[in-house]
Amino acid sequence: MKKLVVVLAMFLSLVSFSQETEKLFSEGNTFYKTEDYSRAVDVYLSIEEQGFESADLYFNIGNCYYKMNKVAPSIYYYEKALKLDPNYSDAQFNLAFAQRMSIDAIEQLPKTFLQRFQENVILKFTYETWAIIAVSASFLMAILFLMYYFSGGTKTKLAFFNTAILAFFVLLITVFFAYQNYGVTKKDRPAIIFAEATEIKNAPTPSGEEVFELHEGTKVQILDELDDWKKIKLTDGKIGWIPSKDLKEI
Repeated sequence: MKKLVVVLAMFLSLVSFSQETEKLFSEGNTFYKTEDYSRAVDVYLSIEEQGFESADLYFNIGNCYYKMNKVAPSIYYYEKALKLDPNYSDAQFNLAFAQRMSIDAIEQLPKTFLQRFQENVILKFTYETWAIIAVSASFLMAILFLMYYFSGGTKTKLAFFNTAILAFFVLLITVFFAYQNYGVTKKDRPAIIFAEATEIKNAPTPSGEEVFELHEGTKVQILDELDDWKKIKLTDGKIGWIPSKDLKEI
């Protein structure tokens, strides 16, 4: 009986939380429509502070900051939206506009065929999505195999057998994609520079030699960290150390 009461209380709290979140989201949208972007972003951020995550929420926050001409936060939240939903076309479109406001023009190193394949295919969906496709393929394969086993006609058996083999290959490929995606995602530590301007050092100390300078809105990859410093890498291959306070991990 006590367990039932606990479960019921948890269910009611989740329902209440969902309703409160929807109410706040609607309130933020109202402020946004009236171009009161400061109040809108405050409402959206209050939702985030409650531990709620969604691509739409991050997209709306990014829009507010973009309208307020705040480069780093707008890019940061568009990137967060795309991290949850890599195929969010509106976030991709608005991110491109926000990036035009940043000062640094970082050229990307040429990518190999395998890198392009990984980016355009394997990372096109999240590893959770690939896993769902893999599980669906395994169920489909099992059903097709049963239909092959119990069917009577030769042609029918052959059709079920061939499609079961096809489902098996889809299963293998999607499991591989999910595994590769998971590995890349766990190693991936993108961050956005929030400081208006920051010196990148060749060592994690204030006395280190400056190797280059970055400005707000630039996206970097975190490689390592030591005390209050983070080792970063740019898309053009440059590496250096930056104070942790000058950037925010996505």
